[in-house]
Amino acid sequence: MRRNIGDIMRMAPVIPVLSVADVAHARQIAEALVAGGLSVLEVTLRTPAAFDVIGEMRKVPGALVGAGTVCNPTDLAAAIHAGAEFIVAPGLTDALGQAAVKSTIPFLPGVANAGDIMRGMDLGLRHFKFFPAEAIGGIKALKALCGPFGQVHFCPTGGVTQASAADWLAIDQVLCVGGSWLVGQGAPDVAAIGAAARAAKELAHA
Repeated sequence: MRRNIGDIMRMAPVIPVLSVADVAHARQIAEALVAGGLSVLEVTLRTPAAFDVIGEMRKVPGALVGAGTVCNPTDLAAAIHAGAEFIVAPGLTDALGQAAVKSTIPFLPGVANAGDIMRGMDLGLRHFKFFPAEAIGGIKALKALCGPFGQVHFCPTGGVTQASAADWLAIDQVLCVGGSWLVGQGAPDVAAIGAAARAAKELAHA
């Protein structure tokens, strides 16, 4: 049964944001993250290998794999075809929002201001990626938006670190954060990825 986006956001305090250039590295990365306690994985469409990476990571038991950096209905359709189980977008347009809602796939669009949130709410959406979190004002900015939009929930992404994640997660309307710090570039260091995942998982108990 397909989960809703709110349930997915509650599965772990950090969603790894992954840009994987070599499909040969995909399963190792996913296995290390899942073993470390992070089962929700966002594969960004920033590399030519992204769709194949999604397919490989889906083979890992326990992994729930979505596509990130989805910018238009064409990206959306391709990501769904590749097996993405949820969709993350850096922003929200009417075309993408309507296509995502029609598809019924769990959808987490990016918002940066009140107008973005209102546009999403007009589509029936209540869960958003706050992006780029640090660059658009950080925790202070998000807390200001939480006041008039008490019925929505957020996943701050962009500039969030292991050191700052707990402060973001302390906001009641924040269900998780997006983290690009967990996996380095190049050949995966499985031990380091596992250690980073375990440390991120512990944020749930902070």
